Amino acid sequence: MKNIISAALAFIGMCVFGSPRVVAQDTSSQSTAAAPGSADVFTNQQFALLLKDIRSIKKQVIAANLTLTDSEATKFWPVYEQYSADFAKINDARAAVVKEYSEQYGTQTDEQADSLVRRWLDVDIAAAQLRQKYVPIFRKVLPGKKAATFFQLDRRISMMIDVQLTSQLPLAQSQD
Repeated sequence: MKNIISAALAFIGMCVFGSPRVVAQDTSSQSTAAAPGSADVFTNQQFALLLKDIRSIKKQVIAANLTLTDSEATKFWPVYEQYSADFAKINDARAAVVKEYSEQYGTQTDEQADSLVRRWLDVDIAAAQLRQKYVPIFRKVLPGKKAATFFQLDRRISMMIDVQLTSQLPLAQSQD
């Protein structure tokens, strides 16, 4: 189990670390940022592919670590797909916050920083609320321990992705 999760997270880490222009690392890189147009579309396409890869790997890690009977699997995977689709909306909001932070880095006002922090926290709250909403739904298709295992895997993977992503974001520094 550890090897599968480690390999998946290493891949996710490479994807996140290797993704272009997710965040400008310093203000000097802003002057060389890609011009609007095809370069930004390419970056957005790459980001969409990255998210698709991450979702696929997450599903593989869950499948490898959540032992399901045929009957359980038949009921579980459709619920998981709906959960994943609902979670994708939350991740889109998180990506928008990260992108906005990246674009404002080095020129961000205190008000913009406040807004981004509040929106980031709203995304975290939405993720927790979605998990709470789905606990009884997953419990209808899985026994308690297997549902708990699923949520443990889901949360661990999400936290590791968050660590990979946020470790690449430069800290908001006061320009005083």
